[in-house]
Amino acid sequence: MALSGSLGTFHHPGISRLDYKTLDMDRVLTGLLARLWHQGMPSKINRSNELKVDVFVKLFLDHPEVFDSFDRETTTRWASTHLLDMVNRGRVTEAVAGPRPLHGLTYRFRNKRKSRPYGADEQLYEMLATDEGALDQLREFFFSDVDRATAKITPGTDTDVETQALLHLVEQAGGQMRDRPDTTRPRTPYPALCAEPARQLCRDVLRLLYHQDHMPRTVLVDYLKILFAFHLALYHLRMMKLLPAMIEAGSAPATCRTGHQDPPTAADRCPHRVRLFVDVEGVPGTPAAALAERSAGIWYGRITRFIQATYQIKKLEEFSEDLVKSQKLAPPVGRSYFTPVEVLRRLSAHPKEREAFFLQRATRVRDEEKDLPPELKQITQLGLNAFDEYIEMLMHYKGSYYRSYFIDCLDSMLLKHRPGALLAQPRGRRDSAIRRFVLDARLLEVLLQVSLLREGDDDSGNLRTAPMRVDEFFTLLRERYGLHIDQLPDGDGFSGAHLDDQAALRANAAAFLNRMREIGYYQDMSDAYLTQTITPRYIIGAATTEATA
Repeated sequence: MALSGSLGTFHHPGISRLDYKTLDMDRVLTGLLARLWHQGMPSKINRSNELKVDVFVKLFLDHPEVFDSFDRETTTRWASTHLLDMVNRGRVTEAVAGPRPLHGLTYRFRNKRKSRPYGADEQLYEMLATDEGALDQLREFFFSDVDRATAKITPGTDTDVETQALLHLVEQAGGQMRDRPDTTRPRTPYPALCAEPARQLCRDVLRLLYHQDHMPRTVLVDYLKILFAFHLALYHLRMMKLLPAMIEAGSAPATCRTGHQDPPTAADRCPHRVRLFVDVEGVPGTPAAALAERSAGIWYGRITRFIQATYQIKKLEEFSEDLVKSQKLAPPVGRSYFTPVEVLRRLSAHPKEREAFFLQRATRVRDEEKDLPPELKQITQLGLNAFDEYIEMLMHYKGSYYRSYFIDCLDSMLLKHRPGALLAQPRGRRDSAIRRFVLDARLLEVLLQVSLLREGDDDSGNLRTAPMRVDEFFTLLRERYGLHIDQLPDGDGFSGAHLDDQAALRANAAAFLNRMREIGYYQDMSDAYLTQTITPRYIIGAATTEATA
């Protein structure tokens, strides 16, 4: 049976803006660019035709004064492989999603139905909006050569060829479309359930953008996509712990809402922080891989409870709105929506109204069935209150459905099978038990870029690159991101390292050093921790020659 009307509605934007579909980070970043230009709102572009590869090629060939000696065959191959983001690449149904998001205005050339961010662009924007400086720096990076008043473009002398091509596309065809903010979808800035994920994202974005004068634009954009996916994944992993705990406690921890110290103290450390054991070598069947599979199994095992907790918040919100309609509850002041923390108060207030409201809904579900299935009969015989019975009914009908979509979405945020992955799984298998957390070289490079920047000694606030000892970097990964390499997490499925685990941890740490040698960040002076040093690839500011504590 398909739940009718509002019975099966699930998503709550106060928890996540995502629709829990498989994400592509090119399309997520493209959607974010539109929000950066329109101050948080999506764009609305009037364009009747779908843009195909031939349309982009024609724009190049029709302007030989800019694109000199471009022939059709070479231009077509270059556009489809380097310039454009393609849906179903290499298949019969291949189509253009839009240009690669190398410049801010490329979002105007996307085919909206093929370039869906599924709410991830909104989630990122609202997290970044907690630090206006991060938003300003992103706008400056992506729109630095655009006059906001006149929309005139002035490319810089060091602009790469792909970005140059996209800029000329905007110049030549930009006047043929009307771009405006979609005011029918205004911002709804829900307060964060935990302030730490947004703060971490903003800090890392600012530090990564500090490198924009020292690395190619295409590389930096790829790094940003990996960083955005990484923080989206960390945010939702944290929600998988925090939300069920909020339901049990009937409120959100005050320290989570205000933000934790950085670096955190033992007393202020978030109880719902993410702790993952990652397999650095990335080879299945090793002892370290088995530990990483165990870690992933624990986290993916929390998904069902997270789906149930989201349902509980959503249905309490609907109950709160019903109380407002019946004038038994005052509406929120200055806004038209309830926050998750506010709706949790309905668990301890208005008991008679709550029982009657959810009894009516549970009865409606039963009435839509001619013959109750055995599972539903068991639920009705448990003696639950009306709210809990209704939630169990929803989980019976829709729990597996939303769990499947959430798994696919989480896999895509963890960049499974993609550069920058934090997750691996044998291809063709969907068993959660054989997923394992890994640390792909591209993700490691991104984390190194943001971690090797430190404040200078001149009180100017400027950052500089500095070497770091390997043991310091392990500690930073654990405390800042919850990534464990040479130690097992304290909790989250682990209760201390046994003798066999110690050998696996040593092998994992050795694999990390090998990976660092491969990507050129490691100077191997001896086996002693104090002389194992990570060196920056890009020198910014007054770089020191010694690691600092």
